[in-house]
Amino acid sequence: MTDRAWWRDAVIYQIYPRSFADADGDGTGDLAGIRARLTYLRDLGADAVWYTPWYASPLADGGYDVADYRAIDPVFGDLAEAEALIAEARDLGIRTIVDVVPNHVSSEHPWFRAALAAPPGSPERDRFWFRDGGGPDGAAMPTSWVSSFQGTTWTRTTNPDGTPGQWYLHLFTPQQPDLNWENADVRAEHEAVLRFWFDRGAAGIRIDSAALPVKDPALPEVPGTWGPGEHPHLDRDGLHDIYRGWRAVADSYGARGGAADDGAAGGGSRDGGVAAGRTDGTGDDERVLVGEVWLPDAERFARYLRPDEMHTAFNFDFMTRPWHAKELRESITRTLDAHAPVGAPPTWVLSNHDVTRPVTRYGREDSSFDFAAKRFGTPTDLELGTRRARAAALLTGALPGSLYVYQGDELGLPEADVPRGAIQDPMHFRSGGVDPGRDGCRVPLPWAASGPSCGFGPDDGAAPWLPQPDGWSAYAADRQAADPASMLTLYRTMIAARRAEPGLRDDAFAWLALPGLDDDAPVLAFTRGVGFACVVNLGPEALALPPGAEVILASAPLGGGAVVPADTAVWYRRQD
Repeated sequence: MTDRAWWRDAVIYQIYPRSFADADGDGTGDLAGIRARLTYLRDLGADAVWYTPWYASPLADGGYDVADYRAIDPVFGDLAEAEALIAEARDLGIRTIVDVVPNHVSSEHPWFRAALAAPPGSPERDRFWFRDGGGPDGAAMPTSWVSSFQGTTWTRTTNPDGTPGQWYLHLFTPQQPDLNWENADVRAEHEAVLRFWFDRGAAGIRIDSAALPVKDPALPEVPGTWGPGEHPHLDRDGLHDIYRGWRAVADSYGARGGAADDGAAGGGSRDGGVAAGRTDGTGDDERVLVGEVWLPDAERFARYLRPDEMHTAFNFDFMTRPWHAKELRESITRTLDAHAPVGAPPTWVLSNHDVTRPVTRYGREDSSFDFAAKRFGTPTDLELGTRRARAAALLTGALPGSLYVYQGDELGLPEADVPRGAIQDPMHFRSGGVDPGRDGCRVPLPWAASGPSCGFGPDDGAAPWLPQPDGWSAYAADRQAADPASMLTLYRTMIAARRAEPGLRDDAFAWLALPGLDDDAPVLAFTRGVGFACVVNLGPEALALPPGAEVILASAPLGGGAVVPADTAVWYRRQD
């Protein structure tokens, strides 16, 4: 590898802790289970792991309703176990990225409980968005904003005497009250949380719903049309001051090994026996900020990536595009163009814990992704989807920037059909049962081809928290590790080649015109550095590689004479 900043071209593996590996047999994944599988991540080639929230939480929204950022939820383990996990992973060359959710906390958070107990206009309520309702009896919601999970965004409280009280804002579920980022306590607390985890060896922070926290204090209705920065609760200009402050915290870490933990606003820090400024081998790392930024405006998106704000942000545009050459080419070009002015590396991701898995998505007639369009019973061709997902893995792995892999995609897992009675995702319930929700991509992983939970937990343990579908063992990691044609073998080989190939070690990229093909051909072809090229055939007809091409890796067997079949990607060395 080069001496480039580690995060510029890292392979980052996303772990959803509830569904990764269960060590104690209670049916839910835990940190001990992850520790036992660290060598799997090393062998895969992961440079870092991003963990979705592992904090103390009532789990109303899969942990994104955080009750305490300085405590691990008991279902996962404890703080000492998290510290051990971070250190053991780092010993294997794997860095840790933790999830922070600035838009809201859990309704069980001490701050919110204090706010409910305090009167209107109190400092405790000022940390949130409490408002009187409209109408003579205050029964009308303060705004008609629509929740990110569908439905309303306001819930009315009850006064100590039993009468209806004020309303509070929640862009997600009622169990996730929104924080008021005009409040100094909120800002100080989150900067303290960053320091808390950086001091424990975390190399990065993933920022959930990063474009949402700041609201227009006047709380106007959402207009029919709006200009840049004019939406009342999305992409407000005030966000950038917040993330500049966070970047200053991140930049205060480096070779000296850490910064002192200054505790929480309104409360002391709990060190868990770890002194500030620990020397666990991460002291020379640059701490990074990774934003979840869903914005259609490329210029507004790039603002979050200026040199004094976030280091990288997720590329949702690419992930939501259909398996179509023109669409993907447009997304790649748009992504690279948006990042170039700020010098930030793009990110490439095919799915995550919220999005239908690529094996299923790419086998559908409409292979794009839209939250609002999810429905039960959408047909898919898994054989076609798997073939395309293999090609997509090589496509994303060859692009400049960092690569994210969601747990199970390297196994080729399809979206599971979770029985309606077992669904837990609030998106399903808030849609009135129309949306199948996100549990289908969160079903616990199959590690072994045998056993009642396919190796997710001990054979005598409880059933997994979400049921594994029939045939899940066919995707088991142990079975795939021994199969040279498996999806797991493809990912391992691809990541190793990505690290070794000289042409993939910088940001060079150029579209490549292949002989005999015009711009409308269903083909993507590009070069990276000197001598490296990638071609993806998205059309129905086979495609011949250029003469003299030396194949490095292909997503499917090639035909005679280096012929690329439909829905196949190839890495090769050019004879320049």
